[in-house]
Amino acid sequence: MTDMPLKHFPRPTPETEAFWEGCRKQELLLQRCVDCSEFQFYPRISCTTCSGDKLEWVKAGGQGSVRTFTIVRRAVSEAYAADVPYVVALIRLDEGPTMMSNVVQCDPETLQIGDPVQVVFEDWSEEISIPQFRPV
Repeated sequence: MTDMPLKHFPRPTPETEAFWEGCRKQELLLQRCVDCSEFQFYPRISCTTCSGDKLEWVKAGGQGSVRTFTIVRRAVSEAYAADVPYVVALIRLDEGPTMMSNVVQCDPETLQIGDPVQVVFEDWSEEISIPQFRPV
């Protein structure tokens, strides 16, 4: 019997710990700058708009739209073979930031740029839940 290769799990860092804790609770959290009120993703230690260092975590609505996408038809490794074909997309969140994720629960051939999407979470382990999006 051979062991099946594992998917690449994210490794929380001090900057991303709150984000992953939110995902585990099925909540999409974004950083918002206290000084200029801009949202940002991915998590950082300072604001990308004003360079302020006062950032807070805010629960996002989890809605957005597909900016662009590709359909993966050949798995990058054996760990992802059962998932093909799957969609990797850039999602523009209603709060402003763009995040890369998968679009799930749809026929990849019918997905279009501009389609509205809603976040869903896939539990990969007791510690890690992955935010993905499904068409609305």
